[in-house]
Amino acid sequence: MLNHFLPDQHVKSIFDIKPENLKEKGVKGIITDLDNTLVEWDRPYATPKLIEWFDEMRRNEILVTIVSNNNETRVKAFADPLHIPFIFQARKPMGRAFRRALKEMGLRQQETVVIGDQLLTDVLGGNRNGFHTILVVPVAKTDGVVTRFNRMVERRILNWFRKKGKLNWED
Repeated sequence: MLNHFLPDQHVKSIFDIKPENLKEKGVKGIITDLDNTLVEWDRPYATPKLIEWFDEMRRNEILVTIVSNNNETRVKAFADPLHIPFIFQARKPMGRAFRRALKEMGLRQQETVVIGDQLLTDVLGGNRNGFHTILVVPVAKTDGVVTRFNRMVERRILNWFRKKGKLNWED
């Protein structure tokens, strides 16, 4: 059961995820979290560097859909100026939003990766639904109330993985 919390890959930042590496693995789509994955949870808009990352994915014909547990106002305000499809109030780790994102992109799960900063929502949801999962280091050092609780649980899970020799990265 705990293996559902183990990501397939770990990177320090979204910017470490390159389209050429994804394409080599047959990836045609990305389902990504928003808050603390792409930008700080309290930053309303994309940074210029992030806009360039999205443009690079587009140039390489890799589709991106934002799947967030946050509300419509937050996610729409971020995604609309970038012309990025999104799903709000996703209820991750439940599978419905992941399946919806796949359907809207017209892809199969083998062609899609899930990227996020949380084990309890992004990684668990992606793994339970058969995706390749990529955990990123949270962009911000602070979190909202619910996420702070999740981080406490995540630390325990990560420590367990470390003790079992299942992690090959440092914090």
